[in-house]
Amino acid sequence: MPYEPPPDLASLSLLDIAEAVEQRRLPPVEQWHPAEAADSHMRIAADGRWFHEGRPISRKAMIRAFASLLMRDAEGQHWLVTPECRQSIEVEDAAFIAVDMQEKDGALAFRLNTDDLVLAGPDHPLRAAGDTETPAIYLSVRRGCEARLDRSTWLQLADHAITTGDGLSVTSQGATFPLVPA
Repeated sequence: MPYEPPPDLASLSLLDIAEAVEQRRLPPVEQWHPAEAADSHMRIAADGRWFHEGRPISRKAMIRAFASLLMRDAEGQHWLVTPECRQSIEVEDAAFIAVDMQEKDGALAFRLNTDDLVLAGPDHPLRAAGDTETPAIYLSVRRGCEARLDRSTWLQLADHAITTGDGLSVTSQGATFPLVPA
């Protein structure tokens, strides 16, 4: 069965987005504690491209399947986790890239390079890193993994920013996030 990407983010209502997020069935990685560990020989480049043994992985469905198994531990190491084995994976910056954003009824909805949808808010905060000249904005996705906003998505987000005493910030689902690194 071929992979069918979800509709364009702009065409979805907040309810549609929330339903799509709820319907995404992810493997219960949190419940698996495999004894075996190995190296996956995989890498996620800073631009979001996936590689195995130096060769690009181009099948979107395969990338989406691998991404559903991703987690990042407390030390910052990313892993692909199955019931039998956890395999380390090199991540140059963030495991995901946020490639689109829409504001819907007080919520900021993001589409990732894996076609996952994430609503920023208390459970999925935005984090500003870098410096004031070259900030980088990250969105908490799941299991310790983050998405870095690409340039066009950062500009979409900046259109919704307000200026406060601490600089620029945005609000989503009642939570406020600074867009300027501390």
